[in-house]
Amino acid sequence: MDKFNDFLLLLDANLSGSWWFPALLIGTGIFFTIYLGFPQFKYFNSALKIVSGKTSTSESDGETTGFQALTTAMSGAVGTGNIGGVALAIWTGGPAAIFWMWITAIFGMTTKYVEVTLGHKYRTKLADGSISGGPMYYIEKGLNINIRGINLPSKWIAILFAFLMMITAIGSGNMPQINNIALVMNTEFAVPKLFTGLFLGALLWIIIIGGIKRIASVASKIIPIMGLIYFGGALIILIENYQNIIPSFNAIFAQVFTGSAAVGGFLGASFAMSLKYGVARGLYSNEAGQGSSPIAHASSKNKSIDQGVVSILEPFIDTLVVCSVTALVILSSGVWTQKFDTTFSKTDMVILEGIYSDEKNIEGDYIYPNHIDELTKYVQSLDSNVREYTGALNINNGVLSSDNITIIHSRSIAEDITILSEGTLFTGVLNVKDGKVSEQSTFKGKSLVSSAELTAKAFSQGILGQYGGKLVAIALLLFAFSTAITWCYYGDRSTAYIFGEKGVVWYRNFYVLCFVLAAVIDTTVVWNIAYVVVALVSIPNLIAMFALRKEMKLLSDDFKIK
Repeated sequence: MDKFNDFLLLLDANLSGSWWFPALLIGTGIFFTIYLGFPQFKYFNSALKIVSGKTSTSESDGETTGFQALTTAMSGAVGTGNIGGVALAIWTGGPAAIFWMWITAIFGMTTKYVEVTLGHKYRTKLADGSISGGPMYYIEKGLNINIRGINLPSKWIAILFAFLMMITAIGSGNMPQINNIALVMNTEFAVPKLFTGLFLGALLWIIIIGGIKRIASVASKIIPIMGLIYFGGALIILIENYQNIIPSFNAIFAQVFTGSAAVGGFLGASFAMSLKYGVARGLYSNEAGQGSSPIAHASSKNKSIDQGVVSILEPFIDTLVVCSVTALVILSSGVWTQKFDTTFSKTDMVILEGIYSDEKNIEGDYIYPNHIDELTKYVQSLDSNVREYTGALNINNGVLSSDNITIIHSRSIAEDITILSEGTLFTGVLNVKDGKVSEQSTFKGKSLVSSAELTAKAFSQGILGQYGGKLVAIALLLFAFSTAITWCYYGDRSTAYIFGEKGVVWYRNFYVLCFVLAAVIDTTVVWNIAYVVVALVSIPNLIAMFALRKEMKLLSDDFKIK
């Protein structure tokens, strides 16, 4: 598993982790924002009127109303990215990562407008009478690529996109969702992870066999309910920590171009990390440029340009509202710098040579600032004097007796460590190579926490107490499960494009199987899979959008502000 995770990290470093992917993603949004005359601001009120029904633009074709198409796409976008993903961005990139999430969302509103309009315009009616649309159709019909005099058939590029979307639906819209649900349900309600996976897997199958109409019906009911539950709890936390709201905004803006400094148990993040994880989480959350939402919006009875205008609301609600609320709850509560009792993930744990400390004096300054400097460089993958330990660990009754080592877990110095084997306190020797323990064992102790667990800790502070974590568990269950439902539709439409409707049932079976298995897979590995596949599927979509820019300009110019 460690080798597979290292491979994923290598791929991610050359995709969303490199300079060119954020530039391509945000650059596409900036280009279309200027090229189309700032539609995310110009058409915002029109979007509200259309989706509320004050302005009717229905056509005969289509399987859903404009509102149902929006809520279906929203249920696909509003998921673990809004609860666990925001926490993950802060844990890795610091508060400054939230700023880059916002930037991604603002320009993503235009990106979404373009891809949904094109996806709806080029949609088609399949043999069984169902509507199918999305980037694979406008790539096939509108994209021509010539490399060194060789014309690449756009059909093959469309097939490549659809195939990547099939994988993305599983790696992004499926596995991280159930993984986070199972983790929080186990933490808050002691429900076994496998039971959660099996029960929700069965429920998922019952819903998805009903197609887009049943999916849209479920989504339009779940979205308002989960919004009320989540925002109600968040409002309580923010009122209780009102004095920390302004400092939280200051933390977000103060270190945007320098990275986030070390504070508490948090060892700091560079500018590059804040940018990378802010953009990655922004994309993962609102999906702008990814090509997924157009598949849901294509089922709408609205005119193409009108449904494109409606889609402007999606990144706004998803990232600028829901993600911002999550970020403020986490930052204002202060939990992102605190260490909590947790079971260590082997992927996030490394054993280092030497003793390092993050203790502070009475004035609040680090007693050993050189330790923090070196560890900060290490967690940021910069040159440092920190060395990973290779050797033996002597353990007596669950307690480390070996000295001159430091255990890092979740990018923080671990404390109060206990080692178990098969549920009992371990006595003996564990072998370590390059910072990783070879034998099967369980490490527990205090460290920073991330993902949905961090958000649950934030909601558990103060007046809500233990009920705060349970509220997050329920909200996450609704958020993430609705996401998994919608993403199966994205995957089966892509399957139908390549293999025809006969392949859809096989894809749905495989999708549900992966859903169940992901309930018990390592969280970090699941998120790294999501990072990689989301970046891969976005590239052909962004290129196709740019190639069709003139057509989009004509469609946009014809829109009458309502």
